[in-house]
Amino acid sequence: SAELCLLPALAALLPPLPGPGGPGPAEVGLGALPAELRAAVRALVGDLDSLFTALGLREESFAVGALSRLVAAELASYASARNRRRTATNKASVIFVDRTLDLAGAVGHHGDNLAEKILSVLPKLPGHKTDVMVNMVELTALQTTDETCSIVAPGCLAQPNDPAAKALWESFMNLKQKEAVMEARRHLVEAASRENLPIKMSMGRVTPEQLSSYIQLFRNNLKALENHCGLLQLVLATVQTLKHPQTSKWDNFLAFERLLLQTIGESEMPSVLKQLLPMIKSYDKRTKDDYACEDFLVLLVYIYSVVGEIKCGKELDTAEEEVKTALVKAICDEPKLSPLLQKIT
Repeated sequence: SAELCLLPALAALLPPLPGPGGPGPAEVGLGALPAELRAAVRALVGDLDSLFTALGLREESFAVGALSRLVAAELASYASARNRRRTATNKASVIFVDRTLDLAGAVGHHGDNLAEKILSVLPKLPGHKTDVMVNMVELTALQTTDETCSIVAPGCLAQPNDPAAKALWESFMNLKQKEAVMEARRHLVEAASRENLPIKMSMGRVTPEQLSSYIQLFRNNLKALENHCGLLQLVLATVQTLKHPQTSKWDNFLAFERLLLQTIGESEMPSVLKQLLPMIKSYDKRTKDDYACEDFLVLLVYIYSVVGEIKCGKELDTAEEEVKTALVKAICDEPKLSPLLQKIT
């Protein structure tokens, strides 16, 4: 049977439950939720039913977490779904998981994956949730330093009609970053060779500058551009990601998380927070390599998610108070709050 993991959204789909005397998580029904959340759950159930109808599935649902139980129960009692299950021929197990049960997974920076970095650092393609904008100016004769140049339509990652681009994207998802970047160079060299472009293959480490120089060969050849447009968009996405300042910060996050996982067994929570404290800097004292306020919120969520059971006491209270004070000061000193910080404050 097929297994389908569905990960409901984070905070918006898990509102606070009633206080003491109210129903516990296991007893909460759809009627206990705010109207907006009720509508979101019903819309999700309707969409799932449409998907399962198209696939001809008769599902057996499993749930991990309070909201997931509620969604699974709603799907089980959905009139259209009951009719579908009577006639569908394909069986499937559906596992609903509350994403808040794994916040470390949602805020962590996982390994050495180029696809994840591209999706994280490049701006989202307007109207899309899972694709990004690739700046295509490098393939034109325009001379501009404006990274948000809107004269040329952006490229994207989805290239269903280009076999080479599809194969390269698979490499981005499945290989380590170093190997994936080498694959980008190999595909580019093969494409240039097929078009009889004067490319010089070089060995050793692949740099964004090297990939850019290869891309330049296609710029004045309209036929080559048309034949390999999908591949060029993916290689441009690679170049722009490798040059992006957020990429070095990603690596810093990953190094800190790995160090934290190594020391968390030996250190108590207060000592972990004391390590974090000197890293919290106000806007006028930060360099481009330092963490911003949003970064610390992400790190704190990660720390509290992986630390396990926390031993309460005066030392912890003092350490937490120091971190709170430093973080509040840093937020107050920001010249302009990001949309996330505006929402939180």
